[in-house]
Amino acid sequence: MAELSFFVGVIGNIISLLMFLSPAGTFRRIIRNKSTEEFESFPYVCTWLNSSLWTYYGIIKPGAYLVATINSFGVVVQSFFLGVFLIYAPSVMKAKTGILVGILDIGMLTAAIVVSELVLEGEKRIEALGFVCAGLNIMMYASPLSIMVITCTSTFSPFSNNVTFLLLLFSPRFSSFPFWVN
Repeated sequence: MAELSFFVGVIGNIISLLMFLSPAGTFRRIIRNKSTEEFESFPYVCTWLNSSLWTYYGIIKPGAYLVATINSFGVVVQSFFLGVFLIYAPSVMKAKTGILVGILDIGMLTAAIVVSELVLEGEKRIEALGFVCAGLNIMMYASPLSIMVITCTSTFSPFSNNVTFLLLLFSPRFSSFPFWVN
C-alpha cells in the first residue's frame, strides 16, 4: 500500500506542478506589455502563503517529503511571479501588494510557525497545521474568483481555462488521498 500512496502522491505533485505554472501565460502578457493592466496580486500572495505553510507541514510531518518538495517549488514560482508583478505594477498596486505580502505572507506564516512551535506538540501540531493549510487551500482557490467579482469580468482573472481542467484533475486526487495513505 505504501507504493500506491507514493504513486498517487507523485501524480498529485505532477498536477500541482502544472497548477503552479498555469499563470505563466498571464506573466508572459505582463512582461510583453510591460504592465500589470487590471491584474491583481492577491491570488499570487495567497498561493505563496499556502505553499509556504504546506512546505512547513511537509517538513514537520514524518514521511511527507512529497508535500514539502512540491510546495517548495510553489514558493519559488510564486516568488518569481510576485517579483515580476512588482516590477510592472503601478505604484499604488506595488504598495497594496507590499501590504498584502507583509500581513499575509510574512505575518501569518510567522504567526503559524511560532504558535505551532511554542504551543503545540507532535500530532496536535501536525493536525492543527493541516486544518490551517486546508483553510488556506480554500482561500487560494477562491482568490481568483474574488478578482472576477471585483472586476465583473474574467478577462483579468489570473488563471485560464487550463486551471479549470487541472482543478478537475486535482479534486479527485485530494478527495481520495486520505484513503491511500491510511
